[in-house]
Amino acid sequence: MARTHSSLPAKTVLLIEIALAVGGFGIGTGEFAIMGLLPNVAQGFGVSVPDAGRVISAYALGVVVGAPIIAVLSAKLPRKTLLLLLMGLFSVGNIASAFAPGFASFTALRFITGLPHGAYFGVAALVAASMVPPHKRARAVGRVMLGLTIATLLGTPIATFLGQMMSWRAAFLMVGGVAALTVALIALYLHKDKVSEGASIKRELGAFARLQVWLALAVAAVGFGGMFAIFSYIAKTTTDTAGLPASMVAVILALFGVGMNVGNVLGSRLADYSLNGTIGGMLAFNVVLMAVFSLTAANPVMLCICVFLTGCGFAACPAVQTRLMDVAADAQTLAAASNHSAFNIANALGAWLGGMVISMGYGYGATGYVGSALSLAGLIIFLISVALEKRTTATHRP
Repeated sequence: MARTHSSLPAKTVLLIEIALAVGGFGIGTGEFAIMGLLPNVAQGFGVSVPDAGRVISAYALGVVVGAPIIAVLSAKLPRKTLLLLLMGLFSVGNIASAFAPGFASFTALRFITGLPHGAYFGVAALVAASMVPPHKRARAVGRVMLGLTIATLLGTPIATFLGQMMSWRAAFLMVGGVAALTVALIALYLHKDKVSEGASIKRELGAFARLQVWLALAVAAVGFGGMFAIFSYIAKTTTDTAGLPASMVAVILALFGVGMNVGNVLGSRLADYSLNGTIGGMLAFNVVLMAVFSLTAANPVMLCICVFLTGCGFAACPAVQTRLMDVAADAQTLAAASNHSAFNIANALGAWLGGMVISMGYGYGATGYVGSALSLAGLIIFLISVALEKRTTATHRP
């Protein structure tokens, strides 16, 4: 950014963070609302619910593919311009999704709409971090990510209710409207910036030449797959394993959303005190927590507690995002955007492995064991990363 934290008034910084968080709210709502509206979408297009589920995969694929490609191709664009283009595409994609004439076109539009997802969060995190002192970066990133976590608590239920009462198409119109609002807010509050000297596609691609970048992405892709292994099947765990009525599923989902918000706020503060301690600590915490989840899933009270604490695992997200900024050196845009590709890989990996143990007859509660194993694998990768980093530092020390 052309301006540094010292040249921006606190009120201006706050308004910019709110503008960026509104975009995160729109993206989070658009990503998760479809899960509650799948039966409506299936009925609307005359396909089965499993077939309709392909649109979720199409969106996730768009995120995974779009983040690194957009980050590289936009290397010479100012961050404000890039954010406006990304959120503009997201708005148009959702509005077009609402008017999709057939299932094939709807699936294609969900893929296109997913393309700007990771790049937006990556660039928004860089902008937020650039406006505050170094020791407050993770908290700034966390405030932007609040838009995403609040979406799980408020945006998704509102969009789902709107879609069920009116039409699933109305939900996507709502998300498109939130994205359009974000475009207006960013245009209004975010100052013009200059492209950093030496910015190029080659420099951004240099991020993938750094082992520490790959290790940080692996921590996200593997270590946080456990959250998705549990969350993907939490509805059936609630009713079939814990024996709770279907009406309690909404309460369980709300607990998960509250946990994500609590984790985001506390985790971003902890990360500013100890970045590596927060990442390693949360991974170790998840190893134990998710094993306890499986052992106690049949107990309604313990299920509620474990689901809330699983949501709190989001505490590591701002920390991982900030670590990627550090290890990427001068190729931060690509690394920061790729973090969200990694988290979508974690989503797919966790859901796939969770489904596998369920298909093998171990029950829905066993998804916690999958989560514990993935968290342990992520912790091992992280410890290797830190050890290599210390060895490199010692080697270059005079």
